Amino acid sequence: MHILLLEDDPVLADILIDYLREIYQVSHAYNANEVDTLLDKNQYDLFIFDINVAGKNGIKLLQELRKFSYNTPAIFITAYQDTDHLKKAFDAGAHDYIKKPFELDELNLRILNLKKIFHIEDEQSIELAPTVFFSPLLKTISKEGKTISLGQKNTQLLNYFLKNRSRIISSEELTQNIWDYDSIPSEATLRSHIRDLRNIIGKDKIKTIRSEGYIYE
Repeated sequence: MHILLLEDDPVLADILIDYLREIYQVSHAYNANEVDTLLDKNQYDLFIFDINVAGKNGIKLLQELRKFSYNTPAIFITAYQDTDHLKKAFDAGAHDYIKKPFELDELNLRILNLKKIFHIEDEQSIELAPTVFFSPLLKTISKEGKTISLGQKNTQLLNYFLKNRSRIISSEELTQNIWDYDSIPSEATLRSHIRDLRNIIGKDKIKTIRSEGYIYE
């Protein structure tokens, strides 16, 4: 399940990302323009939008997305306590609404409820090659009967490659979609992660395209 989170409070964003990425794949945007950019690159199963963000707020953004036929389920999070904003959120096309402060487990219960309503399924094991299977949820590779733990970043990288098969992906795109803004890794660190993946899934799966990036085939 891939979630698109719109949250411009860096502290809250970090808390939500750390929690949700233990369970789901998460992309994060600080503003509406970043949401538009991410939607050009990826498909999402759920939107979680804060209402009161800088620039175009979450309600106006969702209204526009609905006009462009984005029917993705949406949850609003907000500090507003009045029913006027609640009504505007649902009129804009929200499916749920959670008021700050809230428990992280409560947010997950609301996510699970929408998963049930919209029949959103978690990814099952993905066959990468004969006898090689990838489990995004468990963050593992099963290879010739042995289970290998990938860790969080390698799991996210492999997931991203699989969702963008046969497309050249730049180093910048990978780091922007996998790492938080304040923890962008060096090129050497990214190469190290990709080398680890190659050693596990096969060196021919992720190819380097000189001066352009990487491609999964």
